[in-house]
Amino acid sequence: QLQLVESGGGLVQPGGSLRLSCAASGFTLDYYAIGWFRQAPGKEREGVSCISNSGSSTDYADSVKGRFTISRDNAKNTVYLQMNSLKPGDTAVYYCAADPRPVGSSWCSAQLNDYDYWGQGTQVTVSS
Repeated sequence: QLQLVESGGGLVQPGGSLRLSCAASGFTLDYYAIGWFRQAPGKEREGVSCISNSGSSTDYADSVKGRFTISRDNAKNTVYLQMNSLKPGDTAVYYCAADPRPVGSSWCSAQLNDYDYWGQGTQVTVSS
């Protein structure tokens, strides 16, 4: 069964850092582009970052550029989102999502409808 599991969320003070992980089971991430999304209370889910299955392409929402870094370790079947200089506005449930692509693809997208498989999310709270 294809499954994505996010971890690494928690409570952090403004200016702090967290690293989120998105681990896949039941399939190999080599064939999948990965997106990170977040949903704050009362708001729509929005794209945060994405990475192609080859790792050659990444993209970031303007609100997180320069603070967040997406990476992947296909040997560990895991994608990471390093979040630095966190702000209260980053508080949300963070989700990872996967979309199958030809091996070596440079495609990635921050659009929700482009992804077939979703994890259950991990809560990130930035507060003093």
